[in-house]
Amino acid sequence: MKHINIYQKLVAGYFGVMVVFWLFLFLTHRTAGDLNYLYSFLFGLIPLAGGVVGMAKASIWGGLKSALGKAVFFVSFGLVLWGLGETIWSYYNFVKHVPAPYPSLADIGFAPSIFFWVLGIAFLSIATGALFALKKSHVAKAIVVIAPILLLIPSYYLQIKLARGGTLVPPDEPALKTVLDIVYPFGDFLALTLAAVVFILSYRYFGGFYRRAISFILAGSAVMYIGDSVFSYTTTKGTYYNANWGDLILTVGLFLITFGILAFASKPPTKVTTGAV
Repeated sequence: MKHINIYQKLVAGYFGVMVVFWLFLFLTHRTAGDLNYLYSFLFGLIPLAGGVVGMAKASIWGGLKSALGKAVFFVSFGLVLWGLGETIWSYYNFVKHVPAPYPSLADIGFAPSIFFWVLGIAFLSIATGALFALKKSHVAKAIVVIAPILLLIPSYYLQIKLARGGTLVPPDEPALKTVLDIVYPFGDFLALTLAAVVFILSYRYFGGFYRRAISFILAGSAVMYIGDSVFSYTTTKGTYYNANWGDLILTVGLFLITFGILAFASKPPTKVTTGAV
């Protein structure tokens, strides 16, 4: 994977356009209106289109008959779900004139997407042998123990202490929102932890092929964790608006995950074992 494929080039170019669009909105101090809604819709096309390509190309790696094929398929499916969630969000924006529909039917797409990212990365750990190497690696075991602590502490401080004044469920906040505010960052951190373990333990596999692709998925998971935390915080404080800086963070995170999974959208440079199960 020394050279990026055509799908990665396309998504990278589109991402560049989205960054320019966001800068325009930021520099012109736009915090509401159709252009802000349009940004929300357009950045959702990154995971939607990339996920469709990834699902279609999973057959290169054996499809649902192999561990690697399942990994590519499920991570891609998670991306599609996230993109569909953003499409529903935009429906509320443009048709219902609801600027921040949260919680809403859009979460039917957003919430399950994280589960499938985690599932896909779990299959990736099987394909690379990382799951088995975990039993012998003290470093990986340390990551599994330490990472949740390092991530949960700032999450608690941001979401509970700052955003909610130390109260888990404020009297005027829907219980569903509280649950989702916890589920989104927690799911991201779980995907991040798994990706970190696979990243470390797959260094020697197939000349680093997996490592390069997983590095983007790992980085994307980390950025999504931050982005979802910012989203939960701003919606709780009532400062959220479409195309705010939190949305830019989500755009970056989704781009990184999509770019990483699209590395598997073309045939590998050399014949590799797909870890059939």
